Amino acid sequence: MAAPRTQGVAAGMEEERDKSLSGVEGIAYEDSKDCILEPLSLPESPGGTTTSVGSPSVPCIFCEEHFPVAEQDKLLKHMIIEHKIVIADIKLVADFQRYILYWRKRFTEQPVTDFCSVIRINSTAPFEEQDNYFLLCDVLPEDRILREELQRQRLKEILEQQQQERNDTSFRGSCMFCSEEFLGNRSVLLNHMAREHAFNIGLPDNIVNCNEFLCTLQKKLDNLQCLYCEKTFRDKNTLKDHMRKKQHRRINPKNKEYDRFYVINYLELGKSWEEVQLEDDQELLDHQEDDWSDWEEHPASAVCLFCEKQAETIEKLYVHMEDAHEFDLPKIKSELGLNFYQQVKLVNFIRRQIHQCRCYGCGIRFSSKADLRIHMEENKHTSLLPERKIWDQLEYYFPTYENDTLLCTLSDSESDLTPQEHNEHVPIISEDTSKLHALKQSSVLNQLLLQESLKS
Repeated sequence: MAAPRTQGVAAGMEEERDKSLSGVEGIAYEDSKDCILEPLSLPESPGGTTTSVGSPSVPCIFCEEHFPVAEQDKLLKHMIIEHKIVIADIKLVADFQRYILYWRKRFTEQPVTDFCSVIRINSTAPFEEQDNYFLLCDVLPEDRILREELQRQRLKEILEQQQQERNDTSFRGSCMFCSEEFLGNRSVLLNHMAREHAFNIGLPDNIVNCNEFLCTLQKKLDNLQCLYCEKTFRDKNTLKDHMRKKQHRRINPKNKEYDRFYVINYLELGKSWEEVQLEDDQELLDHQEDDWSDWEEHPASAVCLFCEKQAETIEKLYVHMEDAHEFDLPKIKSELGLNFYQQVKLVNFIRRQIHQCRCYGCGIRFSSKADLRIHMEENKHTSLLPERKIWDQLEYYFPTYENDTLLCTLSDSESDLTPQEHNEHVPIISEDTSKLHALKQSSVLNQLLLQESLKS
């Protein structure tokens, strides 16, 4: 039994339906974006649809009308207007095409009222002004089982695709920030962007459909759009400066467009990565009374200033840099009397020079980090630091690499400082601003301004 069809389109149909639906929000018409019930709003784009079964179009459940898979919203609108059937929570259907084909077959076997809830619109009005709509949702056990099966099937396909990408060695792609080309596995490019450009979209093993993901991001950059705040800029240089200064070299976590590229979003029916993570946090809160006495914290690895070597502790890293590169950071800190912030600037300075393949000892620039490392080790330029005024600059307060663990391990222990450095730590006492007139007369700033004017 098919759902009742509207008998033509009378000239006053739209006005008549407005009257009959006076108590309900959102019935969709051909020239309106409203929908029958707010929770049943039509999605702007299909979620998780595939074309692996049948043709690339989807038929209506009740008639022979067909719509492209990519235009499922038009099909849903057609079914609401022509057949008065609404599908609840359509965004939670993993495979829209298979879902429609299943119910198209079932509705030929049994009446629609055996499956759907009936919603009578404007029931207090005269009979001719009343209308019945049919709601298909997962309250029906059969519908719930179907949705769960489609979800399992989609998860299986996604995991197979992810496994294929993890094992693929024929990947070819270019960095979005320096245009360097990479061959082999996708992880080479993703790790390069995370390490060299502080652009981290997640672990390679957590990503699926990587090629499409990278193309999506590249298209946004080509359109001069920031990946994080999604503002558009007038030219590429302005965009690059914005993303660097604002630290926007990351994607917008609130943009649902990226959800399909992360395996976590396929794990549970109707749950996004945010909901899954909230559940994990709640489990931790529920087990706060558990015994954590056997917990062992593993320190984050720090990376060498001159090569890719990583060490679990800062002591091991210092030993490596001294043995392999003849660079003794604790000794330099002690001899120069560097406080914490000066160490930060020195580390960031060296990081930037190495990143730019430039020897900070002689200023020569090389085509690769390997050539630079050979030059610096052969000429013993690793320990040939330039004058303090070159690296002790405000710009080096900002880390060259956003995830530089070495910066978190630096120390300004009083016992490591020279007597000269002890004397430099003079306490600064703020001036009393309660009497501004007297302060202007006696402020030390007057002396500084006078000295500057005499110099000029």
